[in-house]
Amino acid sequence: MAKTPLADRIRPNTLDDVVGQRHLIGEGKILRNIIEKNEIPNMIFYGPSGVGKTTIANIIASRTGKTLKKLNATTASVTDIRDITASLDSFLAPDGVLLYLDEIQNFNKKQQQSLLEFMENGKITLIASTTENPYFYIYNAVLSRSLVFEFLDISADDIETALKRAVEILSEDEYKGFTIDIDSDALTHLAQSANGDVRKALNSLEAAVLSVTPDKDRVIHIDIETAEEAAQKKSLKYDKDGDSHYNILSAFQKSIRGSDPDAAIHYLARLIAAGDLISICRRLQVIAAEDIGLAYPQAISIVNACVAMAERLGLPEARIPLADAVILLVTAPKSNSGICAIDAALSDIEHTDTGDIPKHLKDSHYGGSKKLGNGVEYKYPHSYENHYVKQQYLPDNIVNKKYYKYGNNKTEMAEKAYWDRIKGEDK
Repeated sequence: MAKTPLADRIRPNTLDDVVGQRHLIGEGKILRNIIEKNEIPNMIFYGPSGVGKTTIANIIASRTGKTLKKLNATTASVTDIRDITASLDSFLAPDGVLLYLDEIQNFNKKQQQSLLEFMENGKITLIASTTENPYFYIYNAVLSRSLVFEFLDISADDIETALKRAVEILSEDEYKGFTIDIDSDALTHLAQSANGDVRKALNSLEAAVLSVTPDKDRVIHIDIETAEEAAQKKSLKYDKDGDSHYNILSAFQKSIRGSDPDAAIHYLARLIAAGDLISICRRLQVIAAEDIGLAYPQAISIVNACVAMAERLGLPEARIPLADAVILLVTAPKSNSGICAIDAALSDIEHTDTGDIPKHLKDSHYGGSKKLGNGVEYKYPHSYENHYVKQQYLPDNIVNKKYYKYGNNKTEMAEKAYWDRIKGEDK
């Protein structure tokens, strides 16, 4: 008889043992509250493979008095649904059926409609899972009767937690009497190479354990070479907390800042190969503000959109919007005027006595403010031509301080010319 995959053998039985999805099952979060109240509505779980959809569905089933039925829409038919509905109101399903329908996007409209009558009268509680956007692939009548929950990729740190748990269970169960010793770099490689898929990581771990012959002390030692072979992916020299991590990110940003598209794409590829989606997204957003900045302000919005798309897609598809974002930033005009301005101001705040805020700028929206002289001499710019009037804004101690210097690029030079004209400084 074929052995059940490791991912199924060690599937968590409680929400506390599930890794990831804290936005859904963390303390006080909506899905956890629903499960703990045991008032289960029809639900659709949407997200990539191996992120806990089936596991959480099983936990829900174990808490209800309903009979659990499972179907995979890839192979199931209307006949299978009829067989399930035939058991309703019988001794086989006295309290109704909890139907877990995997890959519901593979059901056509007629197959999905066959569920509606029983969903409406409560005799079937549907938990459907899909890796595709449910708003594109699921019949609207089913959607309107269901709550949709989006499941996200599991972080490499959470996958490492799942792998450690798996090692403990294996050591206490089928490998009792043996010691499974896995090197830290091998564990990290298995986690990172899974690209957010716990099932994939566990399958790789099982392959690694099976491939190693125990030594004379009954130790099963898994090193980085074994992990690479099991994951079928070479380990990169990349330590998320070490020099290699920061060296690659540094080279990545400097290549974009230096407007070298080939180098920037190369370092992006290194980061993608290491599965470090979080660092890529964070660094791109920093670069958009720090190095492109006011020379092309729209870059910030465009990069944010690419990052949001990448986070939703996950790897490997995320490589596409990430590459677009990198090339946009590389080829965009550059300006660091924003970061220079704020860093200079922060330095003064830390090292200089900047003095008090001018009285005419202080809050005057309260009784007695005029007696204190607050806001009395303030000039409202919108009441003047071109919405500008000259008045002091900086404290007396630094009244002539200049923090912002216009960058030498088309956008900022145009802004400078405008304000020089309005302020009469172009003469």
